[in-house]
Amino acid sequence: MSLVQAPAYRDGWRPWTVAAGAGAFAALPAVLHLPRGAAPCAPCDPASLSGIDRWVVRLDARGAGTGSNVVLLGVVGGGLLASRTSANAAMMVNAVAFTSLTTEWTKALVHRSRPILYTAQAPSVAGDRDNRRSFPSGHTATAFAVATSYAVMAHRQHLPHATRNEILLFSGAATVGAMRVAAGRHFVTDVLGGAVLGAGIGWLTARVFPTK
Repeated sequence: MSLVQAPAYRDGWRPWTVAAGAGAFAALPAVLHLPRGAAPCAPCDPASLSGIDRWVVRLDARGAGTGSNVVLLGVVGGGLLASRTSANAAMMVNAVAFTSLTTEWTKALVHRSRPILYTAQAPSVAGDRDNRRSFPSGHTATAFAVATSYAVMAHRQHLPHATRNEILLFSGAATVGAMRVAAGRHFVTDVLGGAVLGAGIGWLTARVFPTK
């Protein structure tokens, strides 16, 4: 007996065009050189951080930064492969694009200092605009957007191996977040914010994406 897969997402050029447009707007903060201005402090005082974030200042596992990139690629690639159809892939790409759009503009507006600006290295890296883009974690947000959009899609369409794939994708997303903290690139609250943001956009995209 075959299972009916419903509802199926709409395929065609429009979803990919929307994703490309969202990606273009996501790139605007970088094009406009946002955020502007100098870092507010170099070095900043770790005592001003909450307890959940303060301990991150002493972390600097450089291999974890590279590892987070590799695991993120695995999550995105695995999610696209598990989506099974081009229409499902288009939905997931839109989830990633709108997550990127939201995170990039939030980074530019919040312009939170990264952990490195709370260390003795701060004076030498204060001029790097990227070091004022800590919140939220874009890597984490993207990973959770993929995992969550897949979970919603898989249950709606009764995709095979859904539970196994969800465990792998969410475990990968959590690993990405942990590695960003271990690398000293983000505070814990950056990662938590990215996870909530990505999961929310992933869920919403999978729910409202046009169906046949």
